[in-house]
Amino acid sequence: MITYTPFWNTLKNSTETTYTLINRHHISSAIIDKLRKNKPMNTTTLNDLCRILDCQIEDICQYIPSDNDQKL
Repeated sequence: MITYTPFWNTLKNSTETTYTLINRHHISSAIIDKLRKNKPMNTTTLNDLCRILDCQIEDICQYIPSDNDQKL
């Protein structure tokens, strides 16, 4: 499972807020909701967040093995 827990720590340590992400950087509120609920999102959005927050992908998300993962 992909979790966005690192994103919230990165955001907290940055000068940005969810308000500035939405209003200054045009990140939709739906994306913020996906981050809150650990829902899938595309790599373009992850790229945008890394660029805005000047961070690496591991500062946004991480993979945690789960028994609920889709079977391959």
